[in-house]
Amino acid sequence: MELDARNGNKRVIPLNHHPDFSELGYQVISELGRNREGGRITYLANILNSNQQVVIKEFCFARADADLSGVKAYQREIEILQQLNHYRIPRYIDSFEMPEAFYLVQEYKNAPSLGLKRSFHPEEIKQIALSILEILVDLQKQVSPIIHRDIKPENILVDEELNAYLVDFGLARIQGAKVALSSFIAGTPGFMPPEEQFGHSLTEASDLYSLGATLICLLTNTRSIEIGKLIDDNYRFNFQQLVPQISPRFRWWLMKMVERNRKRRYANAAVALEALKPIQVVGTAVGIETLVRTIIPRKRATVLGLATVVTLAAMRAALMSFQPDGAVRQLLEAMQCQSFNLNVSCQEKTGHED
Repeated sequence: MELDARNGNKRVIPLNHHPDFSELGYQVISELGRNREGGRITYLANILNSNQQVVIKEFCFARADADLSGVKAYQREIEILQQLNHYRIPRYIDSFEMPEAFYLVQEYKNAPSLGLKRSFHPEEIKQIALSILEILVDLQKQVSPIIHRDIKPENILVDEELNAYLVDFGLARIQGAKVALSSFIAGTPGFMPPEEQFGHSLTEASDLYSLGATLICLLTNTRSIEIGKLIDDNYRFNFQQLVPQISPRFRWWLMKMVERNRKRRYANAAVALEALKPIQVVGTAVGIETLVRTIIPRKRATVLGLATVVTLAAMRAALMSFQPDGAVRQLLEAMQCQSFNLNVSCQEKTGHED
């Protein structure tokens, strides 16, 4: 509502004039989003004479300050989308040009973006992670693997059943394709893997870094523009104190996802997916602190013993990530006890005498 200056009465004045696509078979319903700097607008529309809704992306290349690389991005997005057939990637429907803009029409998914302020339980965040990893597995199984290159909360939609949808393939690349160095800075700071920032070749592990950064933002309720608060002076994520309730295994999985050295991350989405499936997200820490609290009251700890605990705890964490069977767990417990000659405790834990 606005005030009519001529007579002082309130009347409805449209704040936006949506484009008319009726001759092309579409009727715009509302505006979904706008990037003023880039001259990009996203509309929700109906296909005329049907109940189907679509998303229409506009890129205004007639503006003096518009970046023509954006048009190339949409053209590249069309080429990528035409190759894909995943039910959680909005499918390509149409594209057309007008004197002042280029338009891309896609399937509409009734799911809000993670870029909106939303809170999730850690277990729900795991479900979102699994859902996105399933999409990435499909992208990486293509004859020529596809790297999205811009995974972040704003480009992930999640419905009420926690099904995730991956959108905006404007920066996507086929693995191994040559990319101009200038295009490497087109991603989102904080979510770009280090290899992309420095112009190195991208691999199937590159999108995993971006997904890991996205999940850390969700866990800590951090907005995308504030992701820098989670990165320390060594350019590594430091978020553990913000989410003490998550289990050591899930924390280790996340840190492996955002390893700065791509060779230390999971090799691809399929490996990361299988590693995540059995992990309990919320749990009690069973690391060095717990062992030290057990040993100190017995007054049997020594400098050498503490070093042994550190080593054994690291071994245990690594083995636990692979779900050791009962025999391995029993052996670990026996080794921990025997390192400090805690015979009674060892007998209680392992069922064996020294």
